[in-house]
Amino acid sequence: MKRQELLVAALENGTVIDHIPSDKLFEVVNVLHLERMKTSITVGYNLKSEKMGHKSIIKIAGKFFSDEELNQLSVISPNVTLCIIRDYEVVEKKEVRMPDVLKGIVKCANPKCISNNEPMRTHFHVIDKEKGILQCHYCNTETDLDHVKLV
Repeated sequence: MKRQELLVAALENGTVIDHIPSDKLFEVVNVLHLERMKTSITVGYNLKSEKMGHKSIIKIAGKFFSDEELNQLSVISPNVTLCIIRDYEVVEKKEVRMPDVLKGIVKCANPKCISNNEPMRTHFHVIDKEKGILQCHYCNTETDLDHVKLV
């Protein structure tokens, strides 16, 4: 009998980010600043997935993410699954969804926008979650998630 599952240590407390598209893995690592963390992190890249074909996964010991961090994650990789682990048990499992409003996360593509010329927080309305279309609150410029730059 062949064992094909990934053998890694169980997580006592922390977060598992699952169903990350493999081409987005390193963007997720960057946006969450995982390189700065001092706890153990396990990364699985390009793993077989019945749901997605291939996926990536990140297990982070002792880390629980804020809503603001999850909003940043939703811009890079919407619809990942987040599992909160406490005492080796999954106590919460949820899909990360993009909120209706993004503040201070994405930069406006319009160089004349006030948010690019004054010291202020950016503010976007998510006008189409399926297509990933955002609209700047200040100048109404629309952009899609494939072309956004993070603040």
